[in-house]
Amino acid sequence: MTSTAAADGQPRTESGRLNLLGLDAAGLDGLLRELDEKPFRGKQLRQWLHQRRVFDFDAMTDLAKGFRRKLVDVAELQVPRAIFDRESEDGTRKWLLALESGQAVETVYIPERGRGTLCVSSQVGCALDCGFCSTGKQGFNRNLSAAEIIGQLHYATQALEDEGRGRRVTNVVMMGMGEPLANFRNVIAATNLMVDPYAWGLSRRRVTLSTVGLVPALYRLADVSNISLAVSLHAPNDALRDEIVPINRKYPLRELLPACEHYLGNTPHHCIYWEYVMLDGVNDSDAQARELARLLRHIPSKINLIPFNPFPGTRYEASPRARIQRFSEILQNAGFITTTRRTRGQDIDGACGQLVGQVINRRNQGKRGSASANA
Repeated sequence: MTSTAAADGQPRTESGRLNLLGLDAAGLDGLLRELDEKPFRGKQLRQWLHQRRVFDFDAMTDLAKGFRRKLVDVAELQVPRAIFDRESEDGTRKWLLALESGQAVETVYIPERGRGTLCVSSQVGCALDCGFCSTGKQGFNRNLSAAEIIGQLHYATQALEDEGRGRRVTNVVMMGMGEPLANFRNVIAATNLMVDPYAWGLSRRRVTLSTVGLVPALYRLADVSNISLAVSLHAPNDALRDEIVPINRKYPLRELLPACEHYLGNTPHHCIYWEYVMLDGVNDSDAQARELARLLRHIPSKINLIPFNPFPGTRYEASPRARIQRFSEILQNAGFITTTRRTRGQDIDGACGQLVGQVINRRNQGKRGSASANA
């Protein structure tokens, strides 16, 4: 189901109906005004859709029949379907979820002791072309609608319930395919639903948005949201970050860091989570660790070191474990809380975008085969 924005600003499907699954409290308030319904119906609808996960309007028994008929006329509900469903030996589960026109996005569930984290995509592909990212090599196709973003949470929750092992989603990270702040309006609507007590009811500390640093959008984010913020840093200076994260040429560190401090000052959070992928011989030296500590010395921070997950065609290699450990020790000695992300799901194409890339390649190969047969 592809959503488009109508003249009234509401997301609509190709049939012209409202994509109701992606409407947050403000979106539903607007719809209720159009339908001449009482505002309290919005809370009821969010509970039916996101807490009880009931998608049949006739089953929403505390809604007036006339209101239900209006909803049938103007709205649709749909959850993505899986093309691939793979589980790693370590318990990580990865879905490739189908969208319209043959497009697909990845959603990953990562089980850990005491919690289960769902990694959600915000775009089909990505336009930022970070050197270490498989998704960026596929180019950008389009933004996901709010319904397609929150639909990933719906799908994963139901799939985990169906497996019957007691696993559930406790945390959501916007760290899948795409740059969340480049799809600002839809990401905000979806994350609003995640923390809404009448919808998913997750703590703001358990919903994290990861960005490479679109500075104007970071300032806007502080005005409309208070979820946790993670920033893909990956280098301690502009020269190296220009190479690894090209958007740094537009929004250099001297602009990015004040925007992050502004977010801390205008939300209830006490630190920024910095993501730093470890690339062998590129950004992992002792000197670079000390430079990183100096860069962040005035910002309350937690640093997450990420072992690089190689993908076909990349020129980078993963830093050795001993090098990552040494880098971490330098940061810890400088007073930073520093963690090293466990490598998860390598046997199911753990790098973001790898599974989509495989499907695209297979489809292209099939098209070439058909063309050859018809030649």
